Amino acid sequence: MRGVDYSELRRTAYHLRRDMLEMCAKAGTGHVTSSLSCVEILTALYYGGICRHNPSEPKWPERDRVFLSKGQASPILYVVLADLGYFPKSDLELFAQKDGKMGVHLQKSVPGVEITCGSLGQGFGIAAGTALAAKKNRDLFMSFAILGDGECYEGSVWETAMFAAHNRLNNLVAIVDRNCLCVTDFTESLVGLEPLEEKWAAFGWDVVRVDGHSFEALLDVLEGVRDRRAPRPLAIIADTVKGKGVDFMSNVPLWHGAAPSGDDVEAAREALSGMCEMCDNCVRRDLRNER
Repeated sequence: MRGVDYSELRRTAYHLRRDMLEMCAKAGTGHVTSSLSCVEILTALYYGGICRHNPSEPKWPERDRVFLSKGQASPILYVVLADLGYFPKSDLELFAQKDGKMGVHLQKSVPGVEITCGSLGQGFGIAAGTALAAKKNRDLFMSFAILGDGECYEGSVWETAMFAAHNRLNNLVAIVDRNCLCVTDFTESLVGLEPLEEKWAAFGWDVVRVDGHSFEALLDVLEGVRDRRAPRPLAIIADTVKGKGVDFMSNVPLWHGAAPSGDDVEAAREALSGMCEMCDNCVRRDLRNER
């Protein structure tokens, strides 16, 4: 994608990961690994010139709608919105606290968040309904739904997929965070989802599969979504790693829904520092200043 500084996007993704980790560690809760797997997806949408939005006017009628249907990954979306200026970063101190607006699962009360959701499959249906309303009203905004792959076990996901294809909702993009893990085990050990591309195609969708941690791959697909002439909605299967950036948490089912504490927090900080495109001394100084 022309005009994109991929190094800057990678630095942004590092800072978002770090801030999310610190927020969840302070709160002692939060779905850290679920958040880590979709950092590049959200960064591409919000920082890569794809999503039209206005932090000073969260309900701007012409904004694109981003529906985080995998609502357990709320921590990373909260951090993104705070970084963009939807609300003060100091509000993150109240994540999962009695007096705060930010629940462990996604809360619409947070500026920039479109829906409250926790039960899987809900957000995708709302995204499709919003896309249909846009068609009928001749509005030009896009609807982006980010789903977990375990979420694709829900029957409502496939009902929505049929509904969207039937109504030719080419203003709807589903991005499946394909990290291959659910709460307790790998998806292919529980109930196999593959061949996932063929399933979405059979339901009437155009399908592309990409590396979900590659900005080049993600933006190559997302760049043209607004100008698509095909009548079908688009599904992007984004292959990711649950816990990306922190090796000892990655691909470990029982880290689902947990935040590190004690020595694990320090180990996670050090692991994440390797993702930042800065010199080692700068990274270490930056980490010390954040403590």
